[in-house]
Amino acid sequence: MYLTLKEILKDTRKNKFAVGAFNIHCLEMIPSMIKAAKAKNSPIILQISPTTCKYIGAQLLSSVVKELAEETGVDVTLHLDHTKDFATIKDAIDNGFSSVMIDASSLSLEENIQKTKEVVKYAAKYGVSVEAELGTIGGTEEGVAMNDGKIIYTSPEDAVKFVEETGIDALAIGFGTSHGQYKSKAKLSFNVLKDIYDVIKIPLVLHGGTGVSVEDLKKCILGGISKVNVGTEQNVAWVIAAKENFGNAGVADSCRDLLIPSNDAIQKVIEDKIDILGSSNKKLILV
Repeated sequence: MYLTLKEILKDTRKNKFAVGAFNIHCLEMIPSMIKAAKAKNSPIILQISPTTCKYIGAQLLSSVVKELAEETGVDVTLHLDHTKDFATIKDAIDNGFSSVMIDASSLSLEENIQKTKEVVKYAAKYGVSVEAELGTIGGTEEGVAMNDGKIIYTSPEDAVKFVEETGIDALAIGFGTSHGQYKSKAKLSFNVLKDIYDVIKIPLVLHGGTGVSVEDLKKCILGGISKVNVGTEQNVAWVIAAKENFGNAGVADSCRDLLIPSNDAIQKVIEDKIDILGSSNKKLILV
Protein backbone atom coordinates (compact mmCIF):
# COMPACT_ATOMS: atom_id res chain seq x y z
CA MET A 1 0.00 0.00 0.00
CA TYR A 2 1.02 3.60 -0.63
CA LEU A 3 0.82 5.24 2.79
CA THR A 4 1.42 8.51 4.58
CA LEU A 5 4.15 8.84 7.20
CA LYS A 6 1.52 8.99 9.93
CA GLU A 7 0.04 5.69 8.75
CA ILE A 8 3.31 3.82 8.34
CA LEU A 9 4.57 4.85 11.79
CA LYS A 10 1.25 4.16 13.52
CA ASP A 11 2.32 1.18 15.65
CA THR A 12 5.98 2.01 16.18
CA ARG A 13 5.81 3.63 19.61
CA LYS A 14 3.51 0.97 21.04
CA ASN A 15 5.43 -2.00 19.63
CA LYS A 16 8.97 -0.61 20.00
CA PHE A 17 10.24 -0.83 16.45
CA ALA A 18 11.31 1.74 13.87
CA VAL A 19 10.68 2.02 10.15
CA GLY A 20 13.75 2.73 8.06
CA ALA A 21 13.74 5.79 5.79
CA PHE A 22 16.17 5.06 2.98
CA ASN A 23 17.44 7.71 0.60
CA ILE A 24 16.79 7.40 -3.12
CA HIS A 25 19.95 8.52 -4.89
CA CYS A 26 18.88 7.51 -8.40
CA LEU A 27 15.83 5.97 -10.04
CA GLU A 28 17.57 2.63 -10.64
CA MET A 29 17.75 1.97 -6.90
CA ILE A 30 14.02 2.01 -6.22
CA PRO A 31 13.02 -1.55 -7.26
CA SER A 32 15.84 -3.03 -5.16
CA MET A 33 14.83 -0.91 -2.18
CA ILE A 34 11.28 -2.23 -2.33
CA LYS A 35 12.57 -5.77 -2.96
CA ALA A 36 14.44 -5.54 0.34
CA ALA A 37 11.25 -4.59 2.19
CA LYS A 38 9.35 -7.37 0.42
CA ALA A 39 11.98 -9.94 1.39
CA LYS A 40 11.66 -8.91 5.04
CA ASN A 41 7.88 -8.37 5.00
CA SER A 42 8.59 -4.88 6.31
CA PRO A 43 7.14 -1.42 5.75
CA ILE A 44 9.59 1.03 4.22
CA ILE A 45 9.97 4.78 3.78
CA LEU A 46 11.61 5.88 0.55
CA GLN A 47 12.87 9.42 0.94
CA ILE A 48 14.64 11.82 -1.36
CA SER A 49 16.44 15.12 -1.14
CA PRO A 50 15.01 18.15 -2.97
CA THR A 51 17.95 18.22 -5.41
CA THR A 52 17.61 14.53 -6.32
CA CYS A 53 13.85 14.95 -6.59
CA LYS A 54 14.39 17.75 -9.08
CA TYR A 55 16.87 15.58 -11.01
CA ILE A 56 14.42 12.66 -11.35
CA GLY A 57 11.11 14.51 -11.28
CA ALA A 58 8.44 14.42 -8.57
CA GLN A 59 5.67 13.01 -10.77
CA LEU A 60 7.86 10.22 -12.17
CA LEU A 61 9.00 9.30 -8.66
CA SER A 62 5.51 9.09 -7.21
CA SER A 63 4.22 7.13 -10.21
CA VAL A 64 7.02 4.55 -9.96
CA VAL A 65 6.73 4.16 -6.19
CA LYS A 66 2.93 3.89 -6.24
CA GLU A 67 3.04 1.25 -8.98
CA LEU A 68 5.70 -0.82 -7.19
CA ALA A 69 3.84 -0.57 -3.87
CA GLU A 70 0.65 -1.86 -5.53
CA GLU A 71 2.47 -4.56 -7.50
CA THR A 72 4.44 -5.94 -4.53
CA GLY A 73 1.98 -5.35 -1.69
CA VAL A 74 4.70 -3.60 0.32
CA ASP A 75 3.67 -0.74 2.63
CA VAL A 76 5.57 2.27 1.26
CA THR A 77 5.75 5.96 2.07
CA LEU A 78 7.35 8.43 -0.36
CA HIS A 79 8.88 11.24 1.67
CA LEU A 80 10.56 14.49 0.61
CA ASP A 81 13.42 15.01 3.04
CA HIS A 82 15.02 18.22 4.44
CA THR A 83 13.27 20.91 2.40
CA LYS A 84 13.52 24.58 3.27
CA ASP A 85 11.23 26.26 0.75
CA PHE A 86 7.47 26.02 0.39
CA ALA A 87 7.49 25.90 -3.43
CA THR A 88 9.46 22.63 -3.54
CA ILE A 89 7.22 21.08 -0.90
CA LYS A 90 4.09 22.20 -2.76
CA ASP A 91 5.41 20.65 -5.98
CA ALA A 92 5.98 17.30 -4.25
CA ILE A 93 2.51 17.32 -2.69
CA ASP A 94 0.87 18.34 -5.97
CA ASN A 95 2.68 15.49 -7.73
CA GLY A 96 1.63 12.71 -5.40
CA PHE A 97 4.15 12.45 -2.54
CA SER A 98 2.57 11.06 0.62
CA SER A 99 4.90 12.81 3.08
CA VAL A 100 7.13 15.90 3.23
CA MET A 101 9.62 17.46 5.62
CA ILE A 102 9.90 21.17 6.26
CA ASP A 103 13.29 21.97 7.78
CA ALA A 104 13.27 25.43 9.33
CA SER A 105 15.44 24.32 12.25
CA SER A 106 18.06 27.01 11.58
CA LEU A 107 15.47 29.71 12.34
CA SER A 108 14.14 30.88 15.68
CA LEU A 109 11.51 28.74 17.39
CA GLU A 110 8.71 31.14 16.46
CA GLU A 111 9.84 31.36 12.82
CA ASN A 112 10.15 27.57 12.65
CA ILE A 113 6.62 27.23 14.02
CA GLN A 114 5.21 29.73 11.53
CA LYS A 115 6.85 28.14 8.44
CA THR A 116 5.87 24.67 9.59
CA LYS A 117 2.23 25.66 10.16
CA GLU A 118 2.01 26.90 6.57
CA VAL A 119 3.19 23.54 5.27
CA VAL A 120 0.88 21.57 7.58
CA LYS A 121 -2.10 23.64 6.43
CA TYR A 122 -1.39 22.97 2.75
CA ALA A 123 -0.49 19.29 3.23
CA ALA A 124 -3.70 18.66 5.18
CA LYS A 125 -5.79 19.49 2.10
CA TYR A 126 -4.26 16.48 0.35
CA GLY A 127 -3.96 14.10 3.30
CA VAL A 128 -0.16 14.35 3.24
CA SER A 129 1.98 13.89 6.37
CA VAL A 130 4.48 16.48 7.59
CA GLU A 131 7.75 15.97 9.45
CA ALA A 132 9.68 18.90 10.93
CA GLU A 133 12.93 19.38 12.84
CA LEU A 134 13.76 21.04 16.12
CA GLY A 135 17.34 21.43 17.34
CA THR A 136 20.23 20.67 14.99
CA ILE A 137 21.64 17.54 13.40
CA GLY A 138 25.43 17.64 13.13
CA GLY A 139 27.52 17.70 9.97
CA THR A 140 30.54 15.74 8.78
CA GLU A 141 33.74 16.16 6.85
CA GLU A 142 34.99 13.18 4.86
CA GLY A 143 32.55 10.97 6.76
CA VAL A 144 33.79 12.01 10.22
CA ALA A 145 31.55 13.92 12.63
CA MET A 146 32.36 17.60 13.14
CA ASN A 147 29.94 18.03 16.02
CA ASP A 148 31.97 19.38 18.90
CA GLY A 149 30.34 22.53 20.15
CA LYS A 150 27.93 22.69 17.21
CA ILE A 151 25.02 20.49 18.27
CA ILE A 152 21.93 22.18 19.63
CA TYR A 153 19.99 19.53 21.52
CA THR A 154 16.23 19.68 21.23
CA SER A 155 14.57 21.17 24.29
CA PRO A 156 11.61 19.13 25.65
CA GLU A 157 9.75 22.34 26.51
CA ASP A 158 10.25 23.73 23.00
CA ALA A 159 9.23 20.37 21.52
CA VAL A 160 5.89 20.43 23.36
CA LYS A 161 5.16 23.98 22.19
CA PHE A 162 6.26 23.17 18.64
CA VAL A 163 4.15 20.03 18.27
CA GLU A 164 1.05 21.59 19.84
CA GLU A 165 1.17 24.71 17.69
CA THR A 166 2.09 23.13 14.34
CA GLY A 167 0.13 19.85 14.29
CA ILE A 168 2.99 17.92 12.64
CA ASP A 169 2.96 14.13 12.31
CA ALA A 170 6.61 13.40 13.21
CA LEU A 171 9.45 15.33 14.85
CA ALA A 172 13.15 15.02 14.03
CA ILE A 173 15.19 15.80 17.12
CA GLY A 174 18.79 16.75 17.82
CA PHE A 175 20.45 14.45 20.34
CA GLY A 176 23.89 13.78 18.90
CA THR A 177 23.62 12.33 15.38
CA SER A 178 25.23 13.65 12.19
CA HIS A 179 24.40 13.49 8.50
CA GLY A 180 26.90 11.62 6.33
CA GLN A 181 28.81 10.06 9.23
CA TYR A 182 30.30 6.73 8.17
CA LYS A 183 33.88 6.81 9.46
CA SER A 184 33.17 7.64 13.10
CA LYS A 185 30.60 6.77 15.75
CA ALA A 186 27.86 9.16 16.84
CA LYS A 187 27.88 10.22 20.48
CA LEU A 188 24.27 10.24 21.55
CA SER A 189 22.54 11.78 24.56
CA PHE A 190 19.97 9.20 25.61
CA ASN A 191 18.87 11.50 28.42
CA VAL A 192 17.74 14.08 25.86
CA LEU A 193 15.85 11.37 23.95
CA LYS A 194 14.10 10.16 27.11
CA ASP A 195 13.14 13.65 28.23
CA ILE A 196 11.54 14.37 24.84
CA TYR A 197 9.84 10.98 24.52
CA ASP A 198 8.22 11.44 27.92
CA VAL A 199 6.42 14.61 26.83
CA ILE A 200 5.83 14.08 23.07
CA LYS A 201 3.23 11.62 21.79
CA ILE A 202 3.93 11.74 18.05
CA PRO A 203 6.68 9.65 16.38
CA LEU A 204 10.26 10.81 16.89
CA VAL A 205 12.81 10.71 14.07
CA LEU A 206 16.55 9.99 14.12
CA HIS A 207 18.50 11.59 11.29
CA GLY A 208 22.01 10.41 10.50
CA GLY A 209 21.43 6.70 11.12
CA THR A 210 24.58 5.63 9.27
CA GLY A 211 26.85 6.86 12.07
CA VAL A 212 24.98 5.09 14.87
CA SER A 213 26.21 1.70 16.09
CA VAL A 214 23.91 -1.32 16.06
CA GLU A 215 23.82 -1.34 19.86
CA ASP A 216 22.93 2.36 20.01
CA LEU A 217 20.31 2.05 17.27
CA LYS A 218 18.51 -0.64 19.23
CA LYS A 219 18.76 1.49 22.36
CA CYS A 220 17.29 4.47 20.47
CA ILE A 221 14.33 2.39 19.31
CA LEU A 222 13.65 1.11 22.81
CA GLY A 223 13.91 4.75 23.90
CA GLY A 224 11.19 5.84 21.51
CA ILE A 225 12.61 6.49 18.03
CA SER A 226 10.07 5.53 15.34
CA LYS A 227 11.84 6.52 12.11
CA VAL A 228 15.54 6.11 11.31
CA ASN A 229 17.05 7.86 8.30
CA VAL A 230 19.75 6.00 6.38
CA GLY A 231 21.39 7.46 3.29
CA THR A 232 25.18 7.57 3.28
CA GLU A 233 25.65 3.87 4.02
CA GLN A 234 23.61 2.95 0.95
CA ASN A 235 25.42 5.45 -1.24
CA VAL A 236 28.84 4.17 -0.16
CA ALA A 237 27.83 0.56 -0.88
CA TRP A 238 26.42 1.51 -4.29
CA VAL A 239 29.52 3.48 -5.30
CA ILE A 240 31.97 0.78 -4.16
CA ALA A 241 30.20 -1.79 -6.33
CA ALA A 242 29.91 0.66 -9.23
CA LYS A 243 33.62 1.54 -9.15
CA GLU A 244 34.57 -2.11 -9.32
CA ASN A 245 32.16 -3.06 -12.08
CA PHE A 246 32.46 0.03 -14.25
CA GLY A 247 36.23 0.05 -13.75
CA ASN A 248 36.50 -3.45 -15.19
CA ALA A 249 33.92 -2.96 -17.94
CA GLY A 250 34.43 -3.03 -21.66
CA VAL A 251 32.85 -0.27 -23.73
CA ALA A 252 30.29 -2.69 -25.20
CA ASP A 253 29.20 -4.15 -21.85
CA SER A 254 25.56 -3.63 -20.92
CA CYS A 255 24.93 -0.76 -18.50
CA ARG A 256 22.19 -2.92 -17.02
CA ASP A 257 24.64 -5.64 -16.05
CA LEU A 258 26.98 -3.05 -14.53
CA LEU A 259 24.23 -1.50 -12.42
CA ILE A 260 22.75 -4.72 -11.04
CA PRO A 261 25.59 -5.39 -8.52
CA SER A 262 25.22 -1.85 -7.14
CA ASN A 263 21.48 -2.29 -6.74
CA ASP A 264 22.07 -5.68 -5.08
CA ALA A 265 24.41 -3.93 -2.63
CA ILE A 266 21.64 -1.45 -1.79
CA GLN A 267 19.20 -4.29 -1.16
CA LYS A 268 21.65 -5.98 1.24
CA VAL A 269 22.20 -2.78 3.25
CA ILE A 270 18.46 -2.22 3.61
CA GLU A 271 17.69 -5.82 4.58
CA ASP A 272 20.36 -5.68 7.27
CA LYS A 273 19.01 -2.38 8.60
CA ILE A 274 15.43 -3.70 8.67
CA ASP A 275 16.56 -6.54 10.93
CA ILE A 276 18.25 -4.07 13.28
CA LEU A 277 15.26 -1.72 13.37
CA GLY A 278 12.88 -4.55 14.18
CA SER A 279 10.40 -3.88 11.37
CA SER A 280 10.56 -7.36 9.82
CA ASN A 281 7.13 -8.99 9.62
CA LYS A 282 5.39 -5.80 10.72
CA LYS A 283 2.60 -5.72 8.15
CA LEU A 284 0.36 -2.79 9.05
CA ILE A 285 -3.30 -3.11 10.00
CA LEU A 286 -4.98 0.21 9.25
CA VAL A 287 -8.31 0.93 10.93
